[in-house]
Amino acid sequence: MAERRAFAQKISRTVAAEVRKQIAGQYGGSPQLLKNLSVGGNATSNAIPLTEAVEPVDFEEYLITHPPLIESGPLRDLIEFPPDDIEVLYTPRECRTLGQAVPEEGENDPHVRDCVRSYTEDWAIVNRKYHKLGTAFNPNTLDKQKERQRGLPKQVFESDELPDHSSYQDDQDDLKRRSMSIDDTPRGSWACSIFDLKNSQPDALLPHLLDRVPNEEIDHHNEDQRKSNRHRELFALHPALDEEEPIERHCVPDVPKEHFGQRLLVKCLSLKFEIEIEPIFASLALYDVKEKKKISENFYFDLNSEQTKAMLRPHIPSAAISTLARSAVFSITYPSQDVFFVIKLEKVLQQGDIGECAEPYMVFKESDAAKNKEKLEKLRSQSEQFCQRLGRYRMPFAWTAIHLMNIVNSAGSLERDTELEMGLSERKGSWSERRNSSIVGRRSLERTTSGDESCSLTSFRPATLTVTNFFKQEGDRLSDEDLYKFLADMRRPSSVLRRLRPITAQLKIDISPAPENPHYCLTPDLLQVKPYPDSRVRPTKEILEFPARDVYVPNTTYRNLLYVNPQSLNFANRQGSARNITVKVQFMNGEDPSNAMPVIFGKSSCAEYSKEAYTSVVYHNRSPDFHDEIKIKLPASLTDHHHILFTFYHVSCQQKQNTPLETPVGYTWIPMLQNGRLRTGHFCLPVSLEKPPQSYSVLSPDVPLPGMKWVDNHRGVFNVEVVAASTIHTQDQYLDKFFALVHALDEHMFPVRIGDMRIMENNLEAELKSSIAALNSSQLEPVVRFLHLLLDKLVLLMVRPPVIAGQIVNLGQASFEVMASIVNRLHKYLDTSQDMHGRNSLLSSYIHYVFRLPNMDPNSPSPGPGGLGGSVHYATMARSAVRPASLNLNRSRSLSNSNPDISGTPTSPDDEVRSIIGSKGLDRSNSWVHTMGCTSAPWGTSPGSSSDSKQAMERSGNRMSSHTESASFLQTLTGRLPTKKLFHEELALQWVVSSGSVREGALQQAWFFFELMVKSIIHHLYFTDRLQSPRKNRFPERFMDDITALVSTIAGDIVSRFQKDLELVERLNTSLAFFLNDLLSVMDRGFVFSLIKTYWKQVSTKLYALQNPTLESLRLDFLRIICSHEHYVTLNLPFSLLTPPASPSPSVSSATSQSSGFSTQVQDQKIANMFELSVPFREQHYLAGLVLTELAVILDPEADGSVPWMFGLHKKVISVVHNLLSSHDSDPRYADFEVKARVALLYLPLIGIVMETLPQLHDFTESYNQWGRPGGPGTEEQEAEGNSMISQTVAMAIAGTSVPQMSRPSSFLLNPQATRQHGSFSAESSRSLLICLLWVLKNADEMVLQKWFTDLSVSQLNRLLDLLYLCVSCFEYKAHFLFMQGKKAFERMNSLTFKKSKDMKAKLEEAILGSIGARQEMVRRSRGQLERSPSGSAFGSQENLRWRKDMTHWRQTSEKMDKRQRSVRYCTAEVCFAFSDPCFASDPNFKAPPTLALVLLSLTGAWIGLDAVITDH
Repeated sequence: MAERRAFAQKISRTVAAEVRKQIAGQYGGSPQLLKNLSVGGNATSNAIPLTEAVEPVDFEEYLITHPPLIESGPLRDLIEFPPDDIEVLYTPRECRTLGQAVPEEGENDPHVRDCVRSYTEDWAIVNRKYHKLGTAFNPNTLDKQKERQRGLPKQVFESDELPDHSSYQDDQDDLKRRSMSIDDTPRGSWACSIFDLKNSQPDALLPHLLDRVPNEEIDHHNEDQRKSNRHRELFALHPALDEEEPIERHCVPDVPKEHFGQRLLVKCLSLKFEIEIEPIFASLALYDVKEKKKISENFYFDLNSEQTKAMLRPHIPSAAISTLARSAVFSITYPSQDVFFVIKLEKVLQQGDIGECAEPYMVFKESDAAKNKEKLEKLRSQSEQFCQRLGRYRMPFAWTAIHLMNIVNSAGSLERDTELEMGLSERKGSWSERRNSSIVGRRSLERTTSGDESCSLTSFRPATLTVTNFFKQEGDRLSDEDLYKFLADMRRPSSVLRRLRPITAQLKIDISPAPENPHYCLTPDLLQVKPYPDSRVRPTKEILEFPARDVYVPNTTYRNLLYVNPQSLNFANRQGSARNITVKVQFMNGEDPSNAMPVIFGKSSCAEYSKEAYTSVVYHNRSPDFHDEIKIKLPASLTDHHHILFTFYHVSCQQKQNTPLETPVGYTWIPMLQNGRLRTGHFCLPVSLEKPPQSYSVLSPDVPLPGMKWVDNHRGVFNVEVVAASTIHTQDQYLDKFFALVHALDEHMFPVRIGDMRIMENNLEAELKSSIAALNSSQLEPVVRFLHLLLDKLVLLMVRPPVIAGQIVNLGQASFEVMASIVNRLHKYLDTSQDMHGRNSLLSSYIHYVFRLPNMDPNSPSPGPGGLGGSVHYATMARSAVRPASLNLNRSRSLSNSNPDISGTPTSPDDEVRSIIGSKGLDRSNSWVHTMGCTSAPWGTSPGSSSDSKQAMERSGNRMSSHTESASFLQTLTGRLPTKKLFHEELALQWVVSSGSVREGALQQAWFFFELMVKSIIHHLYFTDRLQSPRKNRFPERFMDDITALVSTIAGDIVSRFQKDLELVERLNTSLAFFLNDLLSVMDRGFVFSLIKTYWKQVSTKLYALQNPTLESLRLDFLRIICSHEHYVTLNLPFSLLTPPASPSPSVSSATSQSSGFSTQVQDQKIANMFELSVPFREQHYLAGLVLTELAVILDPEADGSVPWMFGLHKKVISVVHNLLSSHDSDPRYADFEVKARVALLYLPLIGIVMETLPQLHDFTESYNQWGRPGGPGTEEQEAEGNSMISQTVAMAIAGTSVPQMSRPSSFLLNPQATRQHGSFSAESSRSLLICLLWVLKNADEMVLQKWFTDLSVSQLNRLLDLLYLCVSCFEYKAHFLFMQGKKAFERMNSLTFKKSKDMKAKLEEAILGSIGARQEMVRRSRGQLERSPSGSAFGSQENLRWRKDMTHWRQTSEKMDKRQRSVRYCTAEVCFAFSDPCFASDPNFKAPPTLALVLLSLTGAWIGLDAVITDH
C-alpha cells in the first residue's frame, strides 16, 4: 500500500467513524451533561444526586496518608496552610499625649488598678496573616480596576476613527467608487490588486514565506507568541461586577479611642474697650438653648496688656504657661441651630454695684480721651487701689453671645476667609475689595432657617469675627435659667436686649475647623498632645465637652475630673451683716486646714493648680446667684475623709480700721463618698454658722450635729451642682455594687459595706448573683463607658469560679445570661453603629482589640486577665481529661448554694452532659436539631417530640453549675485546686444548655459569642504552643460535641424561622458561616466539613420541601462566606488524585452519557471525574464541589427533579463563582502558571455546566435568535437549518468524508427543543459566566483538556464550538462611533478595512470544502467569469465587505450563503480576531486562545496549518 501522506497520517479514524455514526442517526437529542438532579434519577445505587450532600473527605487523615511528593516551591505551598498563618500580636496602643494618662503614684484600690490596666494595656490582636488574600478583599473591584490597568498599552482601531467628511460627502464618495474605472482605482485598494496587477507596484516580499517549516515548530512558535507579554490576570481586564459590599467581607473594626465631636478652633485675638483702666478677665463656653444645657467647660483667657496685668502682681506672683492660652479647641457632638458661644467678662471687685462700675465704659469714648484725661486718671487710680486690696476677688461685669450656626453659614457662603462684624446697633456694612461681610443688627440675632444638614462644622471657611457690643450683667439675673431666656430672646426680631444700652468694645475672634493634629495642644487634664515641639510656646487648650445627649463610647483613657458649680445662696434670714458674699471652695483630704489639696485648676494668668477658689461677688446682695465653675482634679483613690469644703465670706469692699478684709459667715461641705460611691448631682445644703466639729467629714451636713447653729433653722440654703467627668467612677449603683463585690472577692475582705447593707461572706453568693442579674437594670451610658472592664469581669467569673465560705460557686450560667442581655441592649439601642452584618462596632472592637483569656498575658505576673485582680481566690470545675480516680463525683453530694433544689446523687459533669444530650436525641452524625422557641417540630422528630426536647433542655440547664465541691475537699484529693476552665469550652457549654429567653438572646447576637469563642480558641492554642500541633489532638471530644450540637441547633433555627423572622435568620446565617470559616483555620478541617454538611443537609431537606428561593439565597450567602477563606484552594486538596469508585458503576454524569450517546467506552474514568461533578470530585474537592453543584442545580432547572423557582438566583450563584475565580486570578500565591493550572483543575466541571446552559445565555451575536429562540426574524430559516453553528457538511469535510447535503438527518443537530422555558440570562450574568469559562480554559492543563476534548462526542464538540463563538461575540470589541453614526457608517468602514482578512477566511473555508482551488480561481479570473453580486459589482469591489452576516448586502437577497460554510469560518478565524473587549484588545499579544486549537486537534487529529493562519492574523 502506498505510503500515506504526513497530513493523512494524523487524521483520527475513530473520530471520523463517530461522525458517520452520528450522521446515520444512531442517537438524537441534546447531550445533557448534567442530568440526574432528582433523587431517583438514572444514576446507579452508588451515585449521590447533586441535591444531596456527599460525605466530605477526612482532611487531616488524607494529608497524613498522602504525604506530598514536592519538596518546596509554589506547588508545595498549596498542600498545607503556612506555619505563620495565625499570630497573636500584642500591639502597644497609640497614646496621643506625650505622657501616659495615669494616676499619681500611691496606694490605689483594685478598681482603680483594673481601670488603669484597661486603659493602658496593649491590644491583644489575632492576626490571620493571609486573610487579605481571601475573596472578601478581591482587588478586581470597580474602584481598583483603573489602577490595575494602568500599564496596558493604548490600542487604536480603524473602526474607532470617525469619518473625515460629512455624511453627504460620504454618499458622493460611494457613488464615485461605484462608477470609477479601473484606471481610477486608487492604489492600495483590493479592487486594484485584482484588476490592475500589471500596473501596480509590488508589495514587499514576506521573508521565509515558502520555507519548509515543520508543523510542530510552527505550533511551538505560535504558542510562544501567545504567551509572551500577555497580561497575567484575565479578570483585571474584565469589568468587575457591580456589587454592593461583599457579604463575605469582615472589616477590621476601628481602634477604640477617645471620643471627639466636630471640632472648632477658636482663637481670641484682642479685647479692647473705649477706656483701659483695669484688667478684664474673659471666659468662653458653649450652650445649647434647646437642651438648656451648658455643653462645654469654661475656657478662660486673658487679653490684658502686660502693663494692666502688673496691677495684680501682689496677688499673682507668676503665671503658669498653661494658663496663658488664648486659643482653644471645642468639640461638639450634636451641632444644631441652638448652639451659642457665650462670652462672660469679669473684673476686680470694687465698691459699687455692677451698673455703677460699668457706667464709665458706656460714657467715655476713646476719642474723648484727651478731654477726659483727669477723670480717666482718677478712675485708673481707684482701680489700682482695688486691685491691690481686693485683687483675689472678682465681680460680674458683662456678657455677650454668638450664634454659632450664623457664623458657619455666613462664612460658608463666601469665597475666601471672612471677617464678620457683630453688634446690636445698625451699622452700614459694605462689600469691600476683601469681601468683608458685616452681619449687623437684626441679621446677627435672627435664627438661621436652614436644616440640620447645614450644621456641619468641618468644612466652612475660617472667619474672623468682631464682636462690638456687650450686655451689662444684672446682679439679680446671673443664673443659667436667666441666660437661656436671654439666648432664646436674642433670636427674635423684637429682642428685649436690643433696647438695652450696650457696653462698647471690640473682641476679635478667629473661628475655623480644627486641624486634625494641632500643635502645642493641652488636654483638659493639661497633658501635652503630640506634637508638642516646644514647652515654652503659648499652648492651645482642648475644652472638655459635656454632650447635650448621651454619647455611647467606651472609656479608653484615664480621666478623673470634678466640676463644682455653686448656683445660689439664700442668706435673707441670716442675722448679721453678710452682703458682699463670696464662697471659698476647697478640696480636703482631712479636717485640718492644712489638708486642703492643690488640685483646683487655675483660670487665666495664674498658677496651674491652687488649694482654693473664690466665687465672684455680687455687691450688696444677701441672696446672690453664682455662675462660677471650679474644676478639680480628683485623686485616684478616695477615702471617707475626702470632702469639698465651702466657706462663706463677707468681703469688706471699703477699707476701714479694725475691719478684716473677709469675715467667715458660714460653712458647709459635701463628703465625696457615700457608701463607697462618688457623690455627684444637685445639692441643697444647710449652712452652719460655726466651724464644723471634729470628724465632721464622714457625716453629711444634713445630719443635725448637736450643739451646732445653722442658718435658717437647718434648712437648705446653698444650691450647688457637682458633675464628674471620670473614667474611674461609674456613677451607676448597679455597676458600683457589681464591681465592689468582685473586688471584695479579689481582696478577700469581708464584710463588704454597700449602701446600707453589710454583706458577710455567708451571704456573698446570693448577693453576687443578684448583682450580676441587676446589671440589666443599669443605665446604658455607664454600661458602655465601662464596657471593656465589665465584660472582662464577666469572662473572669465564667472561667474562674470564686471560692466562698470554702465552696466553689459556679457563676458561668449567670455571667452568660447577663452577657447576652448586655449585647442585645447595645444592639437594640445603638443600631446606628452596626455594620452590614448587624455587628455592633463597640462589641466587635472589644473582641478584636481588648478581649484576652484571663492569666494569658505573657507580660503579666498577676492571676487576673492581663494583670487583673491581685490575690484572687478562685477555683474551677474544668472537665479534665485525666481525672483522679479518687474524685468520684458519682457518689458526692451537691454542696453548692447555687441550686439548692437539686437532690439525689448527681453523675459526673461529663456523664451529665451525655445524659442531657441523650435526652434530646442528639445524634453525633448531625441528625439532631434543637429549635428552642419555635412552634415547629425539629428535623427528624415528630411534632410531639418537640415539647419533650424542650423539657429536656430546660432540665439540663444545670449541667455544670449544679455541682460544686469544697475547695479543701478538692485540694485534699488532688493536692491543688483544679485547673481553671477554658473560656471557649465554658461558653459553648453554657450556650448549648441555655433555654428560653437566654437562648433567644444569644441567638440574636450569635456573632458576638462565635467571635469570642474563636479568639479564645486561638489564644489558648497560642499560649499552650499548640498552633503547630496536629489538629485532631487540639480539642477534647466533649468540646467538639458541644460545637456539633450548637451548629446543629442553629441550623435548625435557620430553616424553621426564616419565614417568620428573616432579619434574625440572615444575621444568624452569616454569623454561623463566619464561625465555620474561622474554625477552618484552627480546628480539624474534616470536622468542620462535617459541620458544613450538617447545615447543608438540614437546609436541603427544608429547601426541596418548600421550594423557597429565600432559603436557597441564604445558603448561597453561607457558601460564599465559607469559600472566602484565604486558603480555599488548599482546603479543596488540589493535589488529590480522583480515582474511580470502588465498584464498577460509573459516575452520575457517565451514566447519563451512555443514555445520550457519549463515547464512554474510550473515556478514562480519572479524567472524567475531573470534568464531572462525580462523587469522588465532590468528596475530595469539597468546597469547590458545593459551589459547582449549586451552580449546576440553579442553572439547569429543566433537568430531572428540577426546581424552576431557583431560576431567579442565577445572578447570585454566578457571582459566587466569578468572585472566586477573580480572586484566584489576582492572588500572588498562584502567579506561577503551574500553580494556576492546579487551581483551574478544581473548576473543570464548569466547562460542562456552561455548555449545558448554552441555550439560556444571552445572545451577543449580531444576528438574532442565534440559539433557536422563537419570536424573531429568521426563525423559520433557523428551524430549517437547525440550531448548530457548525453544519454537518463542514464537519464531515473536516472528518475526511463527504455526505450529500440533502441527506442530513436532523438528529445530528442540537435539539431545537432545548430552548429555555423560563427565559434567558441577563447580559451581565452571561458575560460573567463566560469570563469564568475562559479563565478555566486559559489556565487549565492543556494535556488534560485535550484528552477530554478527544473523548467528547461530535455533538458535544459542536456545542463547545458554539460556546466559544458566543465568547467571541460577547467580548468582541465594538467601535464607539457605531452607536452614534449608525449602521451605514459601520458598513462603509468595513468596506475600507478588513478586506484581506475576509478573503483569507473565505479561501480557507473553500480550501477545506474543496469547492474551489487556486487553479480554478485563476482560470475564472482570466476569463472574466467571476461571479457578480446582485448589485452588479464584481467580486472584490465595494460590496466585498468584511464577513458579517447582518452587515452584508447579499444577505438580503435570495442568494443565501451556506450556513455550513459560515460555521467553520466563524469557529476558526473569528475566534482569534475578535477577542477584543476594550481591555482584552489592549493586549497586543492576545492572539488565538489555545482552546480552539485543542478542539480542532480533537476533531481532525492534525493542525492542518490552521493555527498558523490564525496566529498570522
